Amino acid sequence: PPHGGGPYGPDPLAGMPPLADSARRTLARIVDLVLVGIVAWLITWALHVNEYMMNADQVQVGRSLTQSAVGAVLYLAYDTVLTARSGQTLGKRLLGMRVANLSDGSTPSVAVSLARAAVLWIPFWFCCACVWLAVCGGWSFFDRPYKQGLHDKAARTVVVSTSR
Repeated sequence: PPHGGGPYGPDPLAGMPPLADSARRTLARIVDLVLVGIVAWLITWALHVNEYMMNADQVQVGRSLTQSAVGAVLYLAYDTVLTARSGQTLGKRLLGMRVANLSDGSTPSVAVSLARAAVLWIPFWFCCACVWLAVCGGWSFFDRPYKQGLHDKAARTVVVSTSR
């Protein structure tokens, strides 16, 4: 196995598939961003709350906040439901990986999936968007030994490969 035991006991990854490559994780996240982004845009357009339609002379903070709320709810629901169901968003399924509990490799519960999604998406939509996504997800490029993003650390999950 690629991971040995440590001073605190056996490695929790023993017997699990290999950790997913960070670049593939990033590509899967981009696929998910585009898919859910299209749905979010269609909903906010249909509700006439698309922030890109605002006139500079009539800035309506409520529209931007509503769009952020719709986006946050959609991304939270998408990530939570799909991760709790199979450990895979559509992007992860397409690129051959899944989210697993660090402790035993099982599919995360709804509560764990929601916590993971909340750490990723709430700051994204209400604070620092692309910067947060880059830091949170990009963390996996440098994290050792488990290649966890900040959202994985918060939820005690890892992303493993499903393709051999």
